[in-house]
Amino acid sequence: MLNCETIQNREDWNSALRSLPGAHPLQSWDWGEFKTRWGWTAQRLLWTEAGVPVAAAQVLARPIPGLPWSFLYVTKGPALDYANQAGAAQVLADLESYARHKRALFIKIDPDAPRQYGQPRPDQPLEPTGQALLCLLAQWGWRFSPEQIQFRNTLIIDLTPDLDDLLAAMKSKWRYNIRLAQRQGVAIRPGQAADISTFYRMYAATARRDGFLIRPEAYYRDVWQRFLERGQAEMILATVGDEIVAGLILFIFGNGAWYMYGASTGQQRHLMPNHLLQWAAIGRAKALGCTSYDLWGAPEVFDETDPMWGVYRFKQGFGGRVVQGLGAFDYPVRPALYWTFSVAMPRLRSALRRLKRAG
Repeated sequence: MLNCETIQNREDWNSALRSLPGAHPLQSWDWGEFKTRWGWTAQRLLWTEAGVPVAAAQVLARPIPGLPWSFLYVTKGPALDYANQAGAAQVLADLESYARHKRALFIKIDPDAPRQYGQPRPDQPLEPTGQALLCLLAQWGWRFSPEQIQFRNTLIIDLTPDLDDLLAAMKSKWRYNIRLAQRQGVAIRPGQAADISTFYRMYAATARRDGFLIRPEAYYRDVWQRFLERGQAEMILATVGDEIVAGLILFIFGNGAWYMYGASTGQQRHLMPNHLLQWAAIGRAKALGCTSYDLWGAPEVFDETDPMWGVYRFKQGFGGRVVQGLGAFDYPVRPALYWTFSVAMPRLRSALRRLKRAG
């Protein structure tokens, strides 16, 4: 039987989390503190056995407007060894009890566990740990969530080979573009807090070009500046002359690196600054001792109809392995109301939007 306790100290939490499989920056203390300034509360649950951490879940809570209940979310967690079926079962049971105690309508988890490796194939078996976890979730009454907030699939580069081998593992065109950018005078420099407004303007321009929604600058300034100051993120910028043309923000936690935000002006694209930028980020992550580089996002459907297909093809050229994740799962504490809130209401809002567009 595992002991479950609430952790109140940043260093205790981050230290325990880093020791666990699946440790993720979205489970870090600072991510929780950031979210508390944007309408959420955070509580950190740690499971131990003989004093040794075996699982962790940072539970974010937000009230549901107009209802006396809340929505709970364990972003990219809980973190634990999912091959330990008994431990995973207890964590799920404890989270269910916690959700009832907190008067939640439902709780969402987003286990960072693989379902399959590589692009989908008809004959491809499920990864054993992922398959076992899916069975466990079904057994305990968890449902695949109709709202997938984080990317379910991604590409991950193994950083344990040396840099020459990492470069050799890329597609030849990507190696050529990296060297082209270097020859044509694209320079790489670290970004500072003073560059955040410039980065946000690039990010907004990228969102307009690629058709995705973003939040106000104050939201990103809050998270970027906090993680930069804490040493849990680095901004890397690509310049041509005095002009910043592209950038990314790399999150660092434990032995992993995540390419979570990327932006460009669209200028000087023929000089391939984004290829050199990614190569610089890979090198920086390796220099910091990271053993994996998560390119943060791959298509939900692996064909050209998926809106992420173009971005995926760009990422694919850097030699990472596709990891198909399980996605988010919900435990409905109040099943009938859960269906209304998570399925019926979104369908109604979507129908109303279609009617509005139709005039």
